[in-house]
Amino acid sequence: MTASQGGFPDRSRNRFPEVWGRVPPRHKNFTGRAEQLNELRAGLMNQVTAVVPTPEPIVPRTLHGYGGVGKTLMAVEYAHRFREEYDLVWWIMADQPGLVRSALAHLAPHLNLPGPAVTGVEDAANGVLEALRRGDPYSRWLLVFDNADEPEELNDVIPQGPGHVLITTRNHRWGGVAETVPVNVFSERESVEFLTRRIPRGITAEEAAELAEALGHLPLALEQAGALQAETGMSVQEYLGLLSERTGPLLREGKPPEYPQPMTAAWQLSVAKLQENLPEAMDLLRCCAFFGPEPIPRDLFFPVEEGHVRPEMAELMADPIRLSKAIGQLGRYALVRLDNTNRTIQVHRLIQALVREELDEYTQETIRVEVWSLLSAAAPTSFTDSAAQARYLELLSHMRPARVAESDLSEVREFGLNMLNFLYNSGNYETASRYARNFIERWTADSGRADPYVLRAQAKYANRLRDLGRFSEARDINRAILPLMNDILGPDHPDTLAVLSGRGADYRSHGDFWKAREHDEEVLNRYEDAFGPNDAATLRALNNLALDHALTSDFTTAQKEHERAYMLFKRSGPVGGSPALLSYWNGMAQAVRLAGDFTEACDLGEDALAYGREQLGVDDPRTLRAQVDLSIARRLSGEVDEALELGQDAHSRYLRLYGINHPSTLAAAMCLANLWRATGELAGALELAEDTDQRYAQAYGHDHPYKHGCTSNVALLYRLMGDPARSRSMNESALAALEARLGRDHHYTLAAATNLAGDLAALDEIDNAVRLGRGTLRRFRSLVGEDHPSALACASNLALDLRAAQDTVAAKELAERTHTAYVRTLGREHGFTSACEEGRRLVSDFDPPLL
Repeated sequence: MTASQGGFPDRSRNRFPEVWGRVPPRHKNFTGRAEQLNELRAGLMNQVTAVVPTPEPIVPRTLHGYGGVGKTLMAVEYAHRFREEYDLVWWIMADQPGLVRSALAHLAPHLNLPGPAVTGVEDAANGVLEALRRGDPYSRWLLVFDNADEPEELNDVIPQGPGHVLITTRNHRWGGVAETVPVNVFSERESVEFLTRRIPRGITAEEAAELAEALGHLPLALEQAGALQAETGMSVQEYLGLLSERTGPLLREGKPPEYPQPMTAAWQLSVAKLQENLPEAMDLLRCCAFFGPEPIPRDLFFPVEEGHVRPEMAELMADPIRLSKAIGQLGRYALVRLDNTNRTIQVHRLIQALVREELDEYTQETIRVEVWSLLSAAAPTSFTDSAAQARYLELLSHMRPARVAESDLSEVREFGLNMLNFLYNSGNYETASRYARNFIERWTADSGRADPYVLRAQAKYANRLRDLGRFSEARDINRAILPLMNDILGPDHPDTLAVLSGRGADYRSHGDFWKAREHDEEVLNRYEDAFGPNDAATLRALNNLALDHALTSDFTTAQKEHERAYMLFKRSGPVGGSPALLSYWNGMAQAVRLAGDFTEACDLGEDALAYGREQLGVDDPRTLRAQVDLSIARRLSGEVDEALELGQDAHSRYLRLYGINHPSTLAAAMCLANLWRATGELAGALELAEDTDQRYAQAYGHDHPYKHGCTSNVALLYRLMGDPARSRSMNESALAALEARLGRDHHYTLAAATNLAGDLAALDEIDNAVRLGRGTLRRFRSLVGEDHPSALACASNLALDLRAAQDTVAAKELAERTHTAYVRTLGREHGFTSACEEGRRLVSDFDPPLL
């Protein structure tokens, strides 16, 4: 099938597409492949095509596909050669599947769609896939997924539609899901053409054919040989002689099958000459071999004041001119790929393996420690500003290949813990928990369970487990390590106090709000004594205590403490991209809402959400928490449409990011159920509320206050749908459980009592409704004041019940007094005020806060 048969109109030659993104530069010595490129061009029309290497019969160890056969170069050549046929060409590195959606998301602005900073990575990527499917605004598009592995990892991100998808891979399993264009080693004609281009002087066609035959026509090996001869002026016969000398020992050594013998021999010759002419370049290459195969920032190669760096590397890094010369020499010998725009060095994974293989065990360990030192020294102390986060992302790709977890050096383990801090600050809880678990396993095996770094890693792991909703596991870890930390680090050590503070979170997650408050008061005093009232850790402890006060119905104190933490933190310095600041800000907005000032809560919540979206991203868990809280505030202030938009969006994001059973998803689901009830979608609200109620029992336990509050929400919906008897039974059960856990004077308990009074009234048990309403109103007024919306709702409902009980004087007096208070606090136009005036029963619903 030709290009014209594919339906793409002819375009002028040498034209760049409207969108040309991330495509590597064309290889100046690209050779041959004409037949394969034409076959690829035909096969790309309306189907997925994979590029995989086919093993050459004379090299049987290539059965599973060698690196170095030229798959990526062929894809690059295709993109450049046929660029005039496309309006959009986008290149995606697919060797890390977790980053593929991010690469897609960054295409969004080029398609006139909101980018990931606006909508989040998932929504932006989905928008891109949909736009490509529709062919809007471009139907002539090409996406290249380079170095893909398992088909299952990319199934959901391969776009459908009128354009083309090209995948490069070494995995033959793609043959079952895509049309495969095999990429063999060069033919003799292509090899000769390549070498005569690469070595423009001093090689004949006969010599090129002889050299190519000796190298098995493997493109990467030919590139190595050509670079060496072009750089040194070595004759072909001299090169062949040296190659022959190397081949015998290589075969006798029995190299593993992933090292193709021609590549190994060619590489060794390049290394020998490099060692002879510029040995420091070889030292640098050996160092690069112990990083990952991803780009290495050049500025990592900088003198380390306190580290374990070989003297020869320390001397090289201290001389920027010699270092630059060494880097350039590695590039000229085709041993590294240089990206001068991004200032990075990249080494092919095959070359890295060959370099490491040639070193004895002691030297390998020495250089690995050197890499640990360079990575540790390059890690910023900040985790929130954009430059620091970009650097940590660069370092993250080298953590596992460099085997950082195996180090017992204090500065390297400190770097590992800092990486956990970065992952937390960037909202990557799952990744942080995996790295923490790996650190704990390795460090415990090497240093024992009482090692301070093991204990600190366990503390961070417990925090991430709690973030992931695994409360019992977090509680067990904290309980186990706190005595050890007291003994080993001391009771006032920052990490000991951090674990002690975590115990307060454990109490909250278990529903022991009063115990958490008592505990956190002690923790705050300990922090203030040890570090002073303005220290960042002290402010975190203050914020925790504010959460406790809100959970124990002391909204005024909670508001003051959140405000103090917010103001002191802001005064301490730059606060861009700070999850702590957003937590204090949103805590303040939540406390204001709980105190009954819905308008102010909306204003604060809007500011907090804007900060979170701009500084942390729309999918950051702290941003989503602010969004849910703002949705609640909007609903209570009467702005139901705006609240519904926020609530639905937050729930869908939580569902996608964390799954249906995560506590954050459940909180967003209950918020959405309350919104649907407020908009009259009672059936949908009941279905969602019942499902969420059951899941709360799984997440927190059957006797957690949140579970009982959710049950009261479900009961309320049954009454509104005409089943007050069932509602009464559920509310009585919830009320009894809440009284047992929190006491009779807690706002959760009083909300359930308010709803139970409504059930009794609906069942014509008016006297019981009045009796319960009077007691509840008295307790509400004592707890939050006469003008609090919850107390007013209880009063308004009691007025209705007094009227039904024929106590018209008391009913009228209470109704008028309550309406006046509503006008004064919420305004004449508010829905609660109207309901009171019109004699409609008000409800008390439950919105579970995130712990």
